[in-house]
Amino acid sequence: MQLGISTYTYGWAVGVPESMPAHPMTELHLLAKARDFGLGLVQFGDNLPLHQLSEERLAFFAQQAADWEITLELGARKLTDEHLQLYLSLAQRFNTRMLRFVIDGPGYEPSLDEITGIIKNQLPQLEGAKITLGLENHDRLKAREFARIMEAISSPYVGICLDSVNSMGAGEGLEQIVDTLCPYTVNLHIKDFGIQRLPHLMGFQIDGRPAGQGMLNVPWLLSKITPFGRCKTAILEQWVVPEKDIYDTIRKEGTWAAQSISYLKPFFETYTYPKT
Repeated sequence: MQLGISTYTYGWAVGVPESMPAHPMTELHLLAKARDFGLGLVQFGDNLPLHQLSEERLAFFAQQAADWEITLELGARKLTDEHLQLYLSLAQRFNTRMLRFVIDGPGYEPSLDEITGIIKNQLPQLEGAKITLGLENHDRLKAREFARIMEAISSPYVGICLDSVNSMGAGEGLEQIVDTLCPYTVNLHIKDFGIQRLPHLMGFQIDGRPAGQGMLNVPWLLSKITPFGRCKTAILEQWVVPEKDIYDTIRKEGTWAAQSISYLKPFFETYTYPKT
């Protein structure tokens, strides 16, 4: 399994709608971060949508990734026939083998039958191009519902992008989703977290931690996923608790990323990292 970073490793630096930095992190900045860490894998999520970049910018980006020997994985949000077709075309252009999708989008929540139908429509292209589609467990569907989709499609080129925290939004804990979704996992999002009771004792707060400093048992998680042999890549994502100033938050995010990669690298020593 190969370790990488993503646009959600640096969510604040890339920018969120209500708190955009003056100079957001670009696709080239992210490649440089991976190179600095000695990593050969970068996943681009829907917070930096590649389909919105100019042709000139895409071409330069592709060349830079090739020059630095960085493998790309693409990601998007809103699983429609048209959007999946668009990102399949981009994946083929960038010689990408992993395409991660969040199913829902603004005002768009398809049924299980609709989801299955959309994927089956594109299955010949996925299989022909040898591109694996990973559906991310997000916070609407239960693990058993994702499993139903996987069983209905039953293709080695369709699986689960397993996020270690997202399903808490659907009322499910990590052990539950891992037991259900491990057999289908083709991509892993390592996102450490903490849970603490609020000072007034009326509820809990879930937020992020640097990898290895929270409640996520990384060795256990890898031991559960690895035996199935389908998951080839693991991506560091972060929920960085913001500071009052966006630039203090971005500096904190960078520190967390460095600490997290330092902690995670020993678990992935079988991969030979490219020279920086």
